[in-house]
Amino acid sequence: MSGSMSAKDIKARAGVWLERRTRETWNEKDQSELDAWLAASPAHEVAYWRLSAAWNRAGRLVALRNASPEPLASARRNPLWRWIGRGAAGLVIAVVLGLGANLFLRHASENVYATPVGGHQIVALGDGTRVELNTDTSLRVDADAKQRTAWLDRGEAYFQVKHDAAHPFVVMVGEHRVTDLGTKFLIRREGGRVEVDVMEGRVWLDSADNKTRAQSALLTDGDAAVATGVSLSVKKQTHQALARALSWQHGMIVFDNTTLADAVSEFNRYNSEKLVIADPAAGRMTIGATFPINDVARFAKVAQDVLGVRAVKRGSEIVISR
Repeated sequence: MSGSMSAKDIKARAGVWLERRTRETWNEKDQSELDAWLAASPAHEVAYWRLSAAWNRAGRLVALRNASPEPLASARRNPLWRWIGRGAAGLVIAVVLGLGANLFLRHASENVYATPVGGHQIVALGDGTRVELNTDTSLRVDADAKQRTAWLDRGEAYFQVKHDAAHPFVVMVGEHRVTDLGTKFLIRREGGRVEVDVMEGRVWLDSADNKTRAQSALLTDGDAAVATGVSLSVKKQTHQALARALSWQHGMIVFDNTTLADAVSEFNRYNSEKLVIADPAAGRMTIGATFPINDVARFAKVAQDVLGVRAVKRGSEIVISR
């Protein structure tokens, strides 16, 4: 159903539904129609949830003027419509522009979790959600009765979300946003680059602000997405590849035909003793093996023995060359 509707139209229709729910005449038939509209597309669900959360969090903020389908005449007399009717199509953007995403969403109940280089932490949230933090990761969580929002400020985290259709779990990752639709997923943030791997269920990945090129995708089991400020790509991953992406949970790094340059970069995420590739030729060589994440010396020795490279320790670095 949403194929012929723009994102602006969907947001506006979500606003109309939200307004209708405030009327005393709301009944089971209305609820069935709303349920059918929500089920027609994940985009409908996401738009409705976000608009509802914005209303709950912001009270009667007046949205910026944006074009939207004309609501029913009776809706205009409703106080809620005076808040959303003229700006339903751009409500979330309007609030972000007016207050800033962090100031708008941050709450007194916000908790901060962080791991050092080489660290690993499991966080159990009050709603039953479980989050596992990898090395050098910072995560903020604000979860209450009305909304569940997390911010991955840096690093990598694996989410096993306790699904609640009425209160979606949303992860803000820089310029992007991941909305849980009942799933287990991994998010890795490196600067403006965001990777999302879905192990189970579905997530909705989209742009979090109007500075980012509009992009969105429904990700399901086995999907791996890479998003930047200007692009979004999605591909299917094998079960083995997804398992390798989570090998850090067991203190291991798995390489499969990985270039030495990429392998070194991965090892350096976990260790203060750094590996350095001294020349491009060495960096292009490939390796396939499994290592403990903190055993830099073993990696260097295997690289020497198997690939024939030189590995020389210099202070806090191990320099690899041909």
